[in-house]
Amino acid sequence: MGDAGRLIALPGAGARRVHPPWRRGRRLPGLWLFSDPVRLPDPCEAAARLPRGAGVVARGMAPAALGRLRAVARRRGLALVVAGDGRAALAAGAGLHLPERRVARGLLPFLAARRAGLPGAVLTMAAHGGAAGVARVRRLRPELVFLSPLFPTASHPGAPALGPLRWQAEVRRLGGVAVVALGGVAVRTLRRVPRRAAGVAAIGGLAPQAVALSPQCLR
Repeated sequence: MGDAGRLIALPGAGARRVHPPWRRGRRLPGLWLFSDPVRLPDPCEAAARLPRGAGVVARGMAPAALGRLRAVARRRGLALVVAGDGRAALAAGAGLHLPERRVARGLLPFLAARRAGLPGAVLTMAAHGGAAGVARVRRLRPELVFLSPLFPTASHPGAPALGPLRWQAEVRRLGGVAVVALGGVAVRTLRRVPRRAAGVAAIGGLAPQAVALSPQCLR
């Protein structure tokens, strides 16, 4: 199923080619929006403006807000991944995202459903560089890894970024899994994302434009 990749673009930016993977005959998203408990606690408005086929990673959301986001995802044809809670992911018919530095609840039931081929049971993981993260990725073999921070990011002010060269070196250490670029991805940095990235993910790079264009989550 090899091809030349898929063109994506952030609002106001030129297009960039990425190479999202296939899972059971279906291509996974190449563009992802992350919610954030501080910067974007309710991503419904931003999600409502994403192109069809994009993805959303829901982090730290209350059940009611997650229910609203699930409705937006279904209406817009978005992939939904819930962070840190396998049972909540299964209840929402969503994938599961594993943070690198926090223990996820309900991991075993989710992995069992994934092995059984449950539709939507996509596993994604966070990685930030380092041997422990590499070993965990190699053991669980997720569909996608979000490797960050590629560039300096407002989520972690002052924290050192990997930069394109080290980011690519870390990708090679992860053993062939598809890797999405996260951290500081915005209009001004999109063209510096490494060419073999499986996609890009953002919080601020997507949220300001999307929220300004959509005053309500559901209509």
